[in-house]
Amino acid sequence: MMLIYSFLITLIISLVLMLIYMLTSFNSPLNFYEKKTPFECGFDPISIMRSSMSTRFFLLLVLFLIFDIEISLLFPFFNIMIMMNNILIMISIFLFLLLLFLGLLMEWSQGALEWM
Repeated sequence: MMLIYSFLITLIISLVLMLIYMLTSFNSPLNFYEKKTPFECGFDPISIMRSSMSTRFFLLLVLFLIFDIEISLLFPFFNIMIMMNNILIMISIFLFLLLLFLGLLMEWSQGALEWM
């Protein structure tokens, strides 16, 4: 019985959201030219069609992805640490965090995190 109620609530919420979307997505009579143009990385794509992407932006993006993936690898460690309180797991987490911090310090000392 609870499954039927949860299904009905989900269905009602979905229908309400679809109705709200349909009511708000109409074309307004004020079709502005600026709203129809795409926004690409902070420059106007119509006036500067073939400008190259900034290498500083690309380098910062790659560094963010690397550190983001490394931090996402910490989540299984925390789950294991909750289940087992082992000194080897704590040492491995500490070494992983130390390696991550040393990598951050190295990138910082080489000036890769400087925007200008």
